[in-house]
Order: sequence, then structure tokens, then C-alpha cells
Amino acid sequence: MAEILILYYSRDGGTAAMARHVARGVESIPGMQARLRRIDAGKSAAAGDAPPAARVDDLAECAGLVLGSPTYFGNMAGPVKQFIDQTSSLWLTGALIGKPAAVFTSTASLHGGQESTLLSMMIPLLHHGMLLVGLPYSEPALLRTKSGGTPYGASHTSGDGRQPLTEEEKALCQALGRRVADTARRLSATPAMV
Repeated sequence: MAEILILYYSRDGGTAAMARHVARGVESIPGMQARLRRIDAGKSAAAGDAPPAARVDDLAECAGLVLGSPTYFGNMAGPVKQFIDQTSSLWLTGALIGKPAAVFTSTASLHGGQESTLLSMMIPLLHHGMLLVGLPYSEPALLRTKSGGTPYGASHTSGDGRQPLTEEEKALCQALGRRVADTARRLSATPAMV
């Protein structure tokens, strides 16, 4: 089975909850499996079912990437940027070129910078030559949502950090996982261009 890496940092749990729904979407595609990894940021793993800490090699080993971060001042969290800054060796070898990628975020408020965070997360993925996948308006939840959700990627409005994901937010996370997994599956079936 091909694996899609779901790589995320979560301080209060919102981004982690989103990651689990992205994984459900990935695993709904035949032949695809989710590899959940957290960006450790020097802290011990949360109690319970926290996935292993991410390694740079996780990126090279997977067929695609879905990257998640909370929003801090309209940008990705520092630990996410620090992790990405460690991927120069992958850039030098072109290890991520042509792999599909997508992004997701959790914000405290509806106008807390969801879209700017998603866009900021896309920039290093473009530098790596990855193929970005968003959420088209053919996803019904994108038109119904009253909280998170953008065409740039899945998002969640957490309020004070305790608001659970809405049904629309869950659906959009799963749709994002499906789109990346399906794109990776289709790309693997396409002969390489010379």
C-alpha cells in the first residue's frame, strides 16, 4: 500500500483532530494508507494515541503529504517552519518533486488568518516541486460551512480551543485526504514523462 504522510503540529488538539479526519479520507481510497506523524517541538507526546514524532525521511518515503498547523498571527506555527527548514537535503535531491500535497489549519477565530496560513504553508511545498491539491466547490460542505473551510485547504475555527470540529469541517478534512490520496494513486498509474 502507498502511504500519504499526514504531518502536523498541534498545541491544543484542534489540528490533531483534523489530522485524524484527513487520515480517514486517505484510507477511504483503495490501496492508500495514512502515515500520521506529529511535529514534536521538543515536547513529550500527548497521552493516549499520539502518533510518533516526524522524521525528515517520512517525507521521502511517502507518496504524498498533507501538512497541518495551527494559525499564529496569520502564519504557520514556528515548529512547523522549523521542521520544514530541515528538509534541504530533500530539496537537493528532488525527493518531493511531483508528489501531491495539501495543507490544513486550525484558528481561534473565524477571521484569524486561516487562508494566509494555508498560503504560507504552500510556499515551501512549491519550492520542493510538489503538486498542490485544494478543495473545489464541488465539495458540498465548502458551500454550507459557517466556520472553517476554504478552497486552499481544510480549516477549523476552534474558538477558545474547546470547540469541536463541525460536521462540515470533518467532511472537508476527509475530502482533502481523499483528494491527495486519489491524486497520488492516479500519478503512480501514469507513466513517467521523460
